[in-house]
Amino acid sequence: MSTYLVPPGFDGDRIDSVLASLTGLSRSKAAALVAGGQVSLDGRGVGKSERVSAGAVISAQLPPPPSPEPQPTPIDNLHLLYEDADIVVVDKPAGVAAHASLNFEGPNVLGALLGAGITLTTSGPPERKGIVHRLDVGTTGAMVVAKSERAYTVLKRAFKERTVTKIYHALVQGHPDPLSGTIEAPIGRDFRHQWKMGIREDGKRAVTHYDTLEAMAGATLCEVHLETGRTHQIRVHMSAIKHPCVGDEMYGADMALGERLRLTRQWLHAVRLGFAHPVTGKYVEFTSQYPADLQKALDMMREGML
Repeated sequence: MSTYLVPPGFDGDRIDSVLASLTGLSRSKAAALVAGGQVSLDGRGVGKSERVSAGAVISAQLPPPPSPEPQPTPIDNLHLLYEDADIVVVDKPAGVAAHASLNFEGPNVLGALLGAGITLTTSGPPERKGIVHRLDVGTTGAMVVAKSERAYTVLKRAFKERTVTKIYHALVQGHPDPLSGTIEAPIGRDFRHQWKMGIREDGKRAVTHYDTLEAMAGATLCEVHLETGRTHQIRVHMSAIKHPCVGDEMYGADMALGERLRLTRQWLHAVRLGFAHPVTGKYVEFTSQYPADLQKALDMMREGML
């Protein structure tokens, strides 16, 4: 049995929502635990819609964690941009996580690579072997994974020291003013909303540079260069200046616009990834084309088909 003290910020929230936030479980799994009588509040049984008070104690019988080892799970739409003995660069599709996690049950890059017979390094935590950086589940584009021990060590250092070129294209609502600029604002976890990040004084330093590529009615196509690499950085920063990525409902995008464009995710794509090869030292760069859903949405915006 695990116990949790309800923080002040969750006062008055539903118990299933609070349990999800405190444990990392999905909302549906947390609700199922409550419904199954595996959760108590201050020693008494509760229903999933019950509200909690700050300082209350939640006790829960949590399910055993999934195996940390990635499992081979082949997927049809994971394409390789490059592979050698030390690295593999994938063109990550939407709906695929970088690696398995407690709160995501869909496919992941590591499982797909193992399912394709690609051997990865054993370096890194068990569930993240070979992972040196990540893309959000809903973000597409170029992502590198280490195959050798040396590649893992060198690439982890390169990302930490910010010597890697990471270029994204983002279709954002409205027209940023100025057309080119830098957003510097610390990012930390928004504990009131599961999986969401936000601008926080106690967050980690985050710097985003953007340039306008194309302006159209109601939206702007921007090229974004990340100086740092925080979770959801582009999405949080563009939302902070009132220009969220089109389709990004989590960070305040217009739901109606996303529906008209037939988007089920944020319009954000990792178009270019460059770094010194971890073994040869030669600079290598990889590019990824827009996937069909993003290209279609962009064409519709360009043609004013709204």
